Amino acid sequence: MELPYSEPYKIKMVESIKRSTKEQRLKWIKKANYNLFNLSSENVFVDLLTDSGTGAMSDKQWAEMMIGDESYAGSSSFLKLKKTVKKITGFKYFLPTHQGRAAENVLFSALVKEGDFVPGNSHFDTTKGHIEFRKATAVDCTIDEAFDTSIIHPFKGNVDLSKLEDVFKSHPKEKIPFVILTITCNSAGGQPVSVKNTREVSELCKQYGIPLYFDAARYAENAYFIKKREAGYENKTIKEIVKEVFSYGDGMTISAKKDGLVNMGGFIALNNKAVFKQATVFNIMYEGFITYGGMNGRDMGALAVGLDEATEFNYLESRVEQIAHLGKKLVEYGVPVLQPFGGHAIFLDANKFVPKIPREEYRAQALAIELYIVGGIRGVEIGTVLADRDPFTRKNRFPDLEMVRLAVPRRTYTNNHMDYVAACLKNIFDTREEAKSGYEITDEAPIMRHFTVKFKKI
Repeated sequence: MELPYSEPYKIKMVESIKRSTKEQRLKWIKKANYNLFNLSSENVFVDLLTDSGTGAMSDKQWAEMMIGDESYAGSSSFLKLKKTVKKITGFKYFLPTHQGRAAENVLFSALVKEGDFVPGNSHFDTTKGHIEFRKATAVDCTIDEAFDTSIIHPFKGNVDLSKLEDVFKSHPKEKIPFVILTITCNSAGGQPVSVKNTREVSELCKQYGIPLYFDAARYAENAYFIKKREAGYENKTIKEIVKEVFSYGDGMTISAKKDGLVNMGGFIALNNKAVFKQATVFNIMYEGFITYGGMNGRDMGALAVGLDEATEFNYLESRVEQIAHLGKKLVEYGVPVLQPFGGHAIFLDANKFVPKIPREEYRAQALAIELYIVGGIRGVEIGTVLADRDPFTRKNRFPDLEMVRLAVPRRTYTNNHMDYVAACLKNIFDTREEAKSGYEITDEAPIMRHFTVKFKKI
């Protein structure tokens, strides 16, 4: 008999979470203007809003917190993190930031200007936001298979090379500051990018003289999928795969709150000294001195340990298998989800789940709200609300997929929690015919509206 996987850790501390009634949740979500971001966390039973900064740190990370060096300049914690970043990524230059969007803000301030085009694979919301804030355009070059939730493709995060080359041919070189490759590709369902595709994108970029940067928030989970799915990598270590992937790029930004296994932090890593010098100016302006960049010394120490722990196979197997456990339960219940399952989340296909709710009434948002009302479970809409309005026409953008993301925090919940989530969704799915109307927006921000948008029920 094949032995099942088991978590490579034991629980040393627990945090209480409280149950609530459906009546209470109806009152709370209405008071929050039907925006799940506005809920108090104490009114959530299982919180799957995000896997960003919500995971549990290890005893070794907590030990590192106790010896953090809080010196303003040149702290030993910074030097420890710098050494680890070089060891894991191979990049020469390093700037700490307080989180991923801060890293994007610093790097894009140096490189992106009005009228530019930034191609990539389904840009993350903050990435697209930072591009559009600078009056530039994010161009999605993801393969078509990514937009059919039923197709089983091992690397749905891959870039379509013909789409990418069309962008290169359609615009002057000086209007394309770089290509951004997101690993894993969150907006496409937490789907991985293969080494082969990364190498081919790199070669095409070099052919046209365009730099390649990574949005590497979930770089370790991406490497795990490569080890499990890509021929020739089954005997490579995660660290070896990570090093090779990054060798094809010119630099990276990262929200370390994901595969850095910390609650706060991020960084930029680069090979180009000139770009590093440009970014340094903005890092000092927006973040802090270049040896802390918005991070405490103790947080930098914890991140140095987290980067090492996140690139170990046993941890990643446990992490990805817990996502698969939830996904398999939902498939068993007939609930439509994106397949194959991603590395950090399960994505519900709202187009198939509640097709009678018009897209103009934000069907994925409606499904996410119902999941909270029924079970106290907080997910997040990845659809029309998140896609935002076109910055020029101000009309809603309707993406191919309307999804609800259930992002599982790292080393935080047990499989019993996953079974609870699956049971709640089965109950909603069994009564889906009753869902015929959704919500309308009453107030929204001009960019990245999903964080603060207000709704009313139709």
